[in-house]
Amino acid sequence: MTAVKVIRVMGTSEESWEDAAREAFLEASQTVDDISGINVERWTADVEDDEIVQYKATTEIAFPVEY
Repeated sequence: MTAVKVIRVMGTSEESWEDAAREAFLEASQTVDDISGINVERWTADVEDDEIVQYKATTEIAFPVEY
């Protein structure tokens, strides 16, 4: 039987929210096999001197687990 596990991973980027989401996926894929989906839960950013200095994407990463 297969179940799906979901973990929360935050990615960051100095370029864009899309790059931050990609970074979250790439980080997770280093230790998680067979990722089946990614859901961006929240977009946030750090601001300094009226400019965005770091984009953040909080994601949910789904993958199958056997039991």
